[in-house]
Parts: sequence; C-alpha cells; structure tokens
Amino acid sequence: MLLPALLRGALMSPFKRPGPDAGFAGGRLELPGFRVDPGRLAAYERVCGFPAGTGALPVSYPHVLGFPLAMRIMAIRKFPLPLLGLVHTSIEITQREALTPDGTYDIGVSTGELVPHRRGTEAVVVTEVRAGDRTVWESASTYLARHRTGAPAEARPSDPGPLPVTAEWRLAGDVGRRYAAVSGDRNPIHLHALTARAFGFPRAIAHGMWTVARCLAEQPAPTAVRVRAQFRAPVLLPGTVTYGAEGGLFELRGGERLHLKGETRPLDH
Repeated sequence: MLLPALLRGALMSPFKRPGPDAGFAGGRLELPGFRVDPGRLAAYERVCGFPAGTGALPVSYPHVLGFPLAMRIMAIRKFPLPLLGLVHTSIEITQREALTPDGTYDIGVSTGELVPHRRGTEAVVVTEVRAGDRTVWESASTYLARHRTGAPAEARPSDPGPLPVTAEWRLAGDVGRRYAAVSGDRNPIHLHALTARAFGFPRAIAHGMWTVARCLAEQPAPTAVRVRAQFRAPVLLPGTVTYGAEGGLFELRGGERLHLKGETRPLDH
C-alpha cells in the first residue's frame, strides 16, 4: 500500500514548486480499527535497540504506524512540497498512556498550512492515535523542502556543550536500509551513497526517527511522557556517534558536531 504512494510522490516531485504561498489547505486521512503486526513490531525493536516483550509499544513506534497515511497525503498532486529530498527536522510526541501490542487503535494523520523557513518551506504533519474515545498518543512532525528563499542567513542555534557520554555506537552503512524495511520510509537519501549524492549528501544519512528511537531505547520513559527532538545535522552512514544523556535530556554527536538534541519529560495531567 505504501509503495504506490512513494512512487507517485517521486514521479511528481520534479513538477512541484514549493513555497509557503502555494495555497495548500491541508488534508486528513484515517485508518480505523488498526492492529499491530507482532512480526513488524519485533523487527522494529531489533533495529532500534528496544527490549522485546515489555507489554508496551516503544513510544516512537506509533510514528511508523501513521507513516503510510502521511506519505499518501504528501504524495498527492495538490501537496506542493516535493516528496523526494524532504527532510524531517523535528518531532514532538505526547503519549498519554501506554499502548499495548494487542490493542485496537484508530489512527488519523493531518497536515495544516505551510510555514516559511529561512532554507525553504516547512509542513507540519500531525498523527493521532485513539483507543475508543481517548487520544492516547499524538505527534507533530516538521518536514522541510529546501529551496532558495532570499531570506538572510540566520545564526546557528547555540550549543550549550556536550552532555555526559554514556555510549558510543558504530553505525553500519546499511542502517538506513534496515530501518526503511521496518518503517516503510524509503527516501533515497537514506538508502545508498549514490542516491543520497543526488540530493547533496556525500553518503547515505540515517533516518531522523531512527536516531530518536535509538536514543529512547537507552532510557526508561514514563508511561505518560512528552518527547521533543530536533535534528540538527545529518548522521552519515557508516559512521560513529556518541550518545549523551543527563536528566531528561539526550543527544547524539559525531565528534564536536551535534546531530540530535532532545528531551523526555513526564506528562502533567
């Protein structure tokens, strides 16, 4: 079901003319009565480093469940941003209660108006997961289509310095392909050096959501939690990164370069 949307979006990408004034009013798709596939869940847990058999879905996993709907929206003719080369720049997740692998859920994905950015145009994609009449999980993801804007260059966000390092990971060159197999996100910037170079990257880069998930797998998360993450610089594959954490803060670095900055906080009811 996802492959046709990806192909349609890829074929239409060269004809898109991104801009915040494109007049896109947004869209919404829903998938009622969804049940988790145990095999796909187990594969996701292995790729991202989550322990198996905990009785609860990883806090990042519902993003994967809503991803096919998001791709269908972003692949339609009226969506003005080209699917190829679209970069995930940030995500905020709000989980109100634990989601169980054997639950039945209604999933909804929507997009709103486009937002200007100094490097192009951004779209915000909202995913909601409901159990009965309760919204148990939701997220807001920001995607950037890079293009010339004429906006003056802005100062880079300040770096407060590294967090205490607790792990070092050597990432294989196939991490992008392995995550693509479990998530359905087969953006060519993540798959091979050859396809990534077509979009200005020297090698394939890791999925932003893989880096978030890999960090979240290293720390116990409260049942009710809010996660925020910003993708600051691409993680080239293969490569080596360090994971740092302190309190609810976490990050990934490659040497002095900050790749990912995030935090987890218990959700106040």
